[in-house]
Amino acid sequence: MGAVTMDTDMDAQLGEQDQTQIVRLFRKLRSTFNSKNGIWVLLPSYQRRCLARRLDFHIKQHIKEKFEEQQANPAKRSRSILSLSLADQNELTAEILDETCDQIKTFLFAGHDTTSITLQWAFYELSRNPRIFGLVSLELDKFFGPESTPIAIRDKILENRDHFLQNMLYTSAVIKETLRLYPPAATSRYSPPNTGFNVRLPSGQDLCLDGVMLYSCQTIIHQTSKVYGDRATEFIPERWLEGSETPIPPSAWRPFERGPRQCIGQDLANIEALVIIASAVRRYTWQKVGLGATKYDESGDPITKENGQYDVQSELYNVSIEQIPE
Repeated sequence: MGAVTMDTDMDAQLGEQDQTQIVRLFRKLRSTFNSKNGIWVLLPSYQRRCLARRLDFHIKQHIKEKFEEQQANPAKRSRSILSLSLADQNELTAEILDETCDQIKTFLFAGHDTTSITLQWAFYELSRNPRIFGLVSLELDKFFGPESTPIAIRDKILENRDHFLQNMLYTSAVIKETLRLYPPAATSRYSPPNTGFNVRLPSGQDLCLDGVMLYSCQTIIHQTSKVYGDRATEFIPERWLEGSETPIPPSAWRPFERGPRQCIGQDLANIEALVIIASAVRRYTWQKVGLGATKYDESGDPITKENGQYDVQSELYNVSIEQIPE
């Protein structure tokens, strides 16, 4: 993420002493939400403000350095998010610096965990859906050819950078279906007091939401049978392909939320997931152990359900929306 976002290796996978200050400060900031941190638990807000200021300082310092490099040598520009965002700036004002810092933090810290969670669920669904795994492999083999090393995949994508997404439609549908069933993030909105904000329920009842924090639960939205039909809880990538029998309104799929406040890293997250799945599927097979493990018959073959999915010994994840009123 550091290379893509700021064109720098933050050494996040090394020991703490070898990591950059940005990584170390972020880890400390995240640890303030751990209630076992001794006396600091009595002053978490103060500690977070101190760490946040230090974190902002180091990120802004890096932004300033990159801006000066680009101004000194405009012909030599990287394709990092930071470099592209500064490309048309002749002056780094305080306002631009603050806004750039905020957006960089979104890419760095809000994007790494959500993408990894999405990939975990995608690998799980691929492991228990042999038909879907086979279709993904077929599509990737057709596009990438016999080579399966990460370097070969990178070169192929760069060679076809303008249309490689169009050659991975089924793999993209797998990612979209993963995000539908297992949205890795959520969002909320706040209605300030005395604004007179009201909503009307299907029953006709009006509710005043002044001073209320509203939580948008994508899991419920993404599994409503009114949109996704009787198989709303099943993993079916085909529902996102052209020619699907069930049209899905855009508002019914919102893992990145929607409108002007939608996630700024949506496109980057999708590309990251595509590249990683393309690298992994063509080199490995895997199976779940523990919760969600595949069930086998006496001969050692996996037991397949009517929908073509492997049966499991125990449910890994269960969300019931049956008791929630429409």
